[in-house]
Amino acid sequence: MTATNISRVALVVFAGLLLAVPVVMPMFVSPFWIDIIAEILIWSLLAASVNLLLGYVGLLSFGQALFFGVGMYGAALSVIHWGADFWGGLAVGIVAAMLMAAIAGSVAVRLTWHYFAIITVVFSLILYFAAMSAKPITGGDDGISFSTPKVFSFGDLELSLADQSVQYYTILLVVAACYGLFGFIVRSPLGVRFMAVRENDRRAALVGINVYLTRYLAFVLAGGLAGASGALFAFFGRYASASYMFYHVSGEAVVWAIVGGAGSLLGPLFGTGLLIIFRELISTVWEHYLFVVGAITVLVVMFAPRGLAGAWSDFMKVIGRNKRAETPTSNPGLSKPAADTKLGG
Repeated sequence: MTATNISRVALVVFAGLLLAVPVVMPMFVSPFWIDIIAEILIWSLLAASVNLLLGYVGLLSFGQALFFGVGMYGAALSVIHWGADFWGGLAVGIVAAMLMAAIAGSVAVRLTWHYFAIITVVFSLILYFAAMSAKPITGGDDGISFSTPKVFSFGDLELSLADQSVQYYTILLVVAACYGLFGFIVRSPLGVRFMAVRENDRRAALVGINVYLTRYLAFVLAGGLAGASGALFAFFGRYASASYMFYHVSGEAVVWAIVGGAGSLLGPLFGTGLLIIFRELISTVWEHYLFVVGAITVLVVMFAPRGLAGAWSDFMKVIGRNKRAETPTSNPGLSKPAADTKLGG
């Protein structure tokens, strides 16, 4: 079996495990862990928004919590004031986040390197303090709560997020769709433009790529991913709070993306899963577990600079080389004369 086939089988097994979570997991552990897996899926979308900018365009953003919060409030307020269902609230959250990203990005993507990182923090802080001040609307630090919206209704059949399995599969469906769209984009001509700008923006401009527009589109799309994450989190907790707009939330997403592997499609999911599961296991016995999280992050950066996904890719390459080395030459007698002819000129 080739390295490519091994990776495909591993991906299929991973997808099967995610589908089986609500059925199999209660047989071995508390149903509480179903919600933890759902939370990992949600937060991984925020890490994926960081990954889109950092891994594919070369822009480090510490402001993705802004779009996460806008998506959260978009979903919550649409349910409270307009009576939206799950899908309507999700759409409002994503659109609101993309509109906010369109406004912030028109200024932010004119800058690069640490200037870009700083201005994204500034935008995040401005909206954070604005949300904290608008307490009659946002609830400030206390937040606002709302009732559980329906997901699907047909006649007497009604599916609601109040059912844990329905909630899990709904979140899995949305997250899978977002990752599918993400994968389609990065493999499209637009994705090639992203990577060209990441590698060398000056050379990209010389071959006719509009660097500003490319970065701007990436920024808006990343805002949409963060908004989807925020909307899902609002439905997950039936709650929205301005505290989630603070830049430390963005910092966590950056760590998840780096540990998982920036520049890989599913790296943020693996990084988010590793660190959140670690948090749940260790935080109950040691309150200073963040020291260990920091140590894990440093070790990953030192020994696996491309994260978990990069380490897996390197491992598959080693397997592929070993397979080729073990495969005998089909007709070794032909290879030597060909070499002799070349040397003889």
